[in-house]
Amino acid sequence: MTRYNSNPIANNFVSQAHNSVDALHFSVSQALSHPTEQTIEQAENSLLHAERAVRQTDPSLGNQGVELAEEMLAEEKSRLDALNKQERSSER
Repeated sequence: MTRYNSNPIANNFVSQAHNSVDALHFSVSQALSHPTEQTIEQAENSLLHAERAVRQTDPSLGNQGVELAEEMLAEEKSRLDALNKQERSSER
């Protein structure tokens, strides 16, 4: 039987982390499709916010939502890193 974490405070932090990572995904997608200084800066700001939100979750609770948020964050961070590398190489 699967046991779900019934702690509303912990669940709220997980929800906030997911929302932040979703916003990051949108920002990175915008920056990839329209790579301007502004969209890249917005994506980087979203990354900082998402990292902070994920750090506020408590992975010791064993909540699968925390793991998913961390995986999604890593994927978006990788996408943004690739964009930044591409932008740096095009500036040369």
